[in-house]
Amino acid sequence: MNRRARFVRQLPTMAATVFVAGLLLTTGRSHAQATRGPSTAGSAACVADNGGIMLSPGFCATVFADRLGHARHLAVAPSGVVYVNTWSGLYYHNDTPPPGGFLIALQDTKSDGRADKIVRFGPTKAEGNAGGTGIKIYNGYVYAETNDRIVRFKPPTDGIEPTAAPETVVSGLPLTGDHPMHPFAIDPQGNLYVDLGSATNSCQSQNRMPNVPGNKPCTELATRAGTWRYDANRLDQHFSPAERFVTGLRNGEGISFDSAGRIFATMHGRDQLGQNWPKLYTLKQNANLPAEELVQLRQGADFGWPECYYDDVQKKLVLAPEYGGDGGKAVGVCAQKEAPIAAFPAHWAPNDMLIYEGSQFPSGYKDGAFIAFHGSWNRAPEPQGGYNVVFQPLVDGKPSGPFVIFADGFAGAIKQPGQAAHRPTGLAVGPDGALYIADDQGGRIWRVTFQGGDKASGIAPPAPPPPAAQASTSGNPSPPEGIHPSAGARPLPIPPGASPDQVALGQRIFEGQAAGGTCAGCHGTDGKGTSVGSDLTIGKWLWGNGSVKAITRTIAQGVAKPKNHTGAMPPMGGVQLSKADLAAVADYVWAIGHRDTH
Repeated sequence: MNRRARFVRQLPTMAATVFVAGLLLTTGRSHAQATRGPSTAGSAACVADNGGIMLSPGFCATVFADRLGHARHLAVAPSGVVYVNTWSGLYYHNDTPPPGGFLIALQDTKSDGRADKIVRFGPTKAEGNAGGTGIKIYNGYVYAETNDRIVRFKPPTDGIEPTAAPETVVSGLPLTGDHPMHPFAIDPQGNLYVDLGSATNSCQSQNRMPNVPGNKPCTELATRAGTWRYDANRLDQHFSPAERFVTGLRNGEGISFDSAGRIFATMHGRDQLGQNWPKLYTLKQNANLPAEELVQLRQGADFGWPECYYDDVQKKLVLAPEYGGDGGKAVGVCAQKEAPIAAFPAHWAPNDMLIYEGSQFPSGYKDGAFIAFHGSWNRAPEPQGGYNVVFQPLVDGKPSGPFVIFADGFAGAIKQPGQAAHRPTGLAVGPDGALYIADDQGGRIWRVTFQGGDKASGIAPPAPPPPAAQASTSGNPSPPEGIHPSAGARPLPIPPGASPDQVALGQRIFEGQAAGGTCAGCHGTDGKGTSVGSDLTIGKWLWGNGSVKAITRTIAQGVAKPKNHTGAMPPMGGVQLSKADLAAVADYVWAIGHRDTH
C-alpha cells in the first residue's frame, strides 16, 4: 500500500476535505485554497474564547501565562514545569525587559491549565545578559541560550527554578548580523544541534542593497548559515567551523526529531527579491517567493543558501539573482543542492517546529510537524501572512498530505509586524501530550488540549478564519466609509510648504495602498517600527536633522548600514517612486515624526 493510501485510511469523514484540498493543490490551487476549509466552530467543550485564538475543531486552549516579555522558545520538564527563554536588545528596539532573569519557570499547581507559580531565574540585564531564544530539557538539566553561549542549570529537588550558577556547554557563538539567535535541539544520544543563522540576507558585499552581487565565495558559510553539532554532556566546548553539521541553511530556527530519529529543521527563505532586483521580479512575485522550507538534516547536506532559493510554483531550487539567476529560470549549481521535503508560503517566518510525539492528540498527528509562523513583513504591498501555527502531516519522514492551519488569530485585527497583538515563536509538548505555544509580542503562552473524543481519528479540518478575515465576505460587509484604525487620532501636522492632501497621499504610499509602497512592511502601518525597521514616530533622527529635505535624501539613498537597527533599507524601499510620490512620503514621515512636538 502506498503512503498516500495509508493516509486516506486514517481520515474520518470530517477530515476528508483536507485530503481533497491536497488533490486540488497538485492542480495549481493556492496555499490558501489548500488550507482553508469551512468555518467550522470549535469544540463546545472549550471554556471562554481559547485565549483569543481559533483552533482546529476538537481542540481547546487556555492562557497558561501572559505578559512574560519577549518569550521565544520553551520546554516542558517531565514534572510538567514549563521553562521559557526570553530575549531583549536591538531586535526589540532596546525596550526595557521585565525585572529579573530572562529565564522563567512556570507551574500549574491547580491543574486548571494556567500557571499560578511563575519564577524568573538566571543572569539579569544588570549582569550583562540579553536573554536568548533556545531552551531544552535534557538528562535532568535545563539547557538555555544566553548571549553567545549555551549553558545548563540543575533544577533543585525542592523547587522549580534553578538557584545554582549555570555551567557553560558551548561558548563563542556568533552574535552579529541579521540572525544572532541560537535555537537548538538535543537528541536522546546527547547530540546538541545548534542553528547559526546567516549574518546577511543573501551574502552580498552590501547587505540588502539593490543590484549588488553575492560574495564569491560566500565566506560567512564557514561560521554561519548552518547547523553545528556539539556534545550536550561535555562542558566548556568552544565554537569553531569544525563542528558544522550542515550548510546552506539561511536561518533554521526550528529543529526536532521524529520517532525514527530523523532530524528535521525549518528554513526562513531569503527576502527582497523584488526590492533588490526590480528588473527581474515584480513586487507581487516578491510577495510569493521564495517558499519557506521544511528540510531533513543529514551530515554534510547543503541546502543551497545563498546561491539558491526554492520556487514553490516550479517545485525546484533555482539560482538566486546575486549568483547569476535570471528571475527563476536558471538552475545551475542548485541541481546539486538539497531540496526541502515540504514548502510553505513566502515570508511567513517559521520560528519553531515540533514533531509531535505526544499521546493526547489523535493518532494522525503522530510524527507530524507543528510549525509556529512568526508572521511576514516582506509581502508588501500584498497582505502580510503567517501569524499562525500549522500542522504538516508526515509519514516515514515525508508529507502525507497538505499542511493545515491548526491555530490562527494570533495577530488580532491587524496582520502587521508592528501592530499584531501576538506572534507565535515557540512550541513544546508536555508529558500529558498538551501543546504549548509561545508568543514574543505580547509574552503569552497558550496550552492546547484535545477535547474531541476519538483519538483514533485523522487530521482535523483547518481552524476557522479569524473574525478580521470575515470583513471581506459578502455576509459581513464593511461600512461604506471603510475601516480606519487611526480615526479619532490627533491630526498630523503639515510640513511647511506642503498640503494635507500631499501628506494623505504619502500615508497611502507608506501603507502600501498606492505607488507600490513597501514602507509599512518594515516600519509598521503606524510607523512605530518592527523587529526589522526603526520607529519613525519618536522624533529621533539618525540620518539628518529631521527636515523634509533630510528625510527625502535618506529615503532616496536608502540606508545600507543601519546605526541602531538590524534591517538595511534599499533606496526608496526598493520601489520606483516619482519625485512627487517621494516628496509625499517624506512629508508623511516628517508629519508622524513631529506629531508629538506640534
